Amino acid sequence: MTGSYYRRAGDAVYESDDLTRSNWGPIQHGSPPLALLTREIEGLLDGSGQRIARLSLDILGAIPVAPVRVAARVARPGRRICLLEAEMFPGDDDRPVARVGAWALSTSDTAGVACDRHPPLTSGPSLPPPEWFARADGYARSVRWRVQADAPDGAAIAWLSPQVHLVDDEPTTALQRLAMVVDSANGVGAALDVDEYMFMNTDTVVHLHRLPIGDDFGLRARASIGPDGVGATTAELFDRDGFIGTSAQALLVQRR
Repeated sequence: MTGSYYRRAGDAVYESDDLTRSNWGPIQHGSPPLALLTREIEGLLDGSGQRIARLSLDILGAIPVAPVRVAARVARPGRRICLLEAEMFPGDDDRPVARVGAWALSTSDTAGVACDRHPPLTSGPSLPPPEWFARADGYARSVRWRVQADAPDGAAIAWLSPQVHLVDDEPTTALQRLAMVVDSANGVGAALDVDEYMFMNTDTVVHLHRLPIGDDFGLRARASIGPDGVGATTAELFDRDGFIGTSAQALLVQRR
């Protein structure tokens, strides 16, 4: 693993590497900001006895591949249920370009009643990645992408694993590693030709009934496109031990 999405440049300030760059243009892909802001939130939860059950990224503007500043706070404190927020700002601008909200819930022993509604996702031979991914650079070069045969219902499947660090060479949690790839559900489940249409997501909302482990994550995703330029991508999320949760994204759909 070499390289990182961000490099420390001061107190809560980070230099953004070109590896954060989106396929949509000279802006950041959604996953690196989601991961960095998740890191800030996890820092606030350390030692609390709570863990994140939902992450919600809202992309509030174009996120430049440039120095960014982050800030996190507890929006709604509580011993059993806590709402936390983290924001990303470009340079010295006080207007946030990304915001992550997280519901953190207190943990207890429910191993005796634990259940998954989907069996583990098995992997087979890797198929060639989409043509747009094969010729892309920036963020696309930071992730190992293994396309699988489509599910019987037509959903697209891929296993993704980050190949770089999040911040310098500092340790990265499994939840942060999931955040480093989960915004790609929109690409995995793409229903349109990327050369003809832009289908940019405005958000990524993740619900987790258990925390992920490892650094290899399966996304079983499918998009629906409405008649008025709006779409949605939903996905089931897996690690190598099984089903961990779901994601959903709203899409702005426009012909190029």
